[in-house]
Parts: sequence; C-alpha cells; structure tokens
Amino acid sequence: MSPIHAYLTFDGNAAEAMRFYEKTLGGKIQMMMTMGEAPGAEQFPPGAAGRIMHAALAYGDGLLMASDSMPGMPYEGMKGFGVALTLDTVPEARRVFDAFAAGGQVTMPFGPTFWVEGFGMVTDRFGTPWLINGGKPLV
Repeated sequence: MSPIHAYLTFDGNAAEAMRFYEKTLGGKIQMMMTMGEAPGAEQFPPGAAGRIMHAALAYGDGLLMASDSMPGMPYEGMKGFGVALTLDTVPEARRVFDAFAAGGQVTMPFGPTFWVEGFGMVTDRFGTPWLINGGKPLV
C-alpha cells in the first residue's frame, strides 16, 4: 500500500515555501517545474509562467508536493487540515517548530503532552498548518 502524501497549493509563493521546507526539514527537492516550463505552457493565462506547476520534496519516507494556484482564480488559503510531522527527538522537533513559527502563528505552544514528549501546532508564514510531534511516544 502506498503512503499518503500531502499536496499543498500556494498563491504564487510555492517555490519559496518549498525551498524553505527543504532547508528546514533537511529534505531534497526532486522536482520543481514552473507553468512556463510545462508542456502546453502557451495555454496558461497571462502571468502564469513563473508560478509552480508541480514541486516535490522528499523527506524521509514521505513526499511533500505543491503547486501554485492559477492567476486570476480565487485563492482561499489553506484550511481544514494540518500536515503532521513526527521527528525522532524533542530538540529536532523544537527546532523545526521554531523555524515554522518565525513569521507564522503558533496555535498551540510546543510542550509535553500525554501522547508524546513534545508537540505543538503552528501555521507557518506561507499559511501551511503543521502539527509537530517529537520524541518518544508516551502511549
């Protein structure tokens, strides 16, 4: 069975977000194609050429994928979900949480919980909601 992977949609800043996630998570961008580089690029609306058609970031056994919305289309932001991330140690989870919190919004401060040594919720500066778990499970 294939694992479930997250696919995020941004409003023109997918490339910046994916580079930030690559650096913060220590992953590797496998692909990043603009709409201008895509086959049939001439069919996209004006202003689309620099937007991301598809990006893929490998991280551990997971894959975080993303694209930008089409110019002129309403963008409602990211809502109704969270990207859950589990890190081996509390210090690593805290580091990632703090990086995502810089310029973002903390919705639950990072700290101990009944299910794991460290947990926090944050929406990063790109609008992605994260649920960060770190350390040993307690249940």
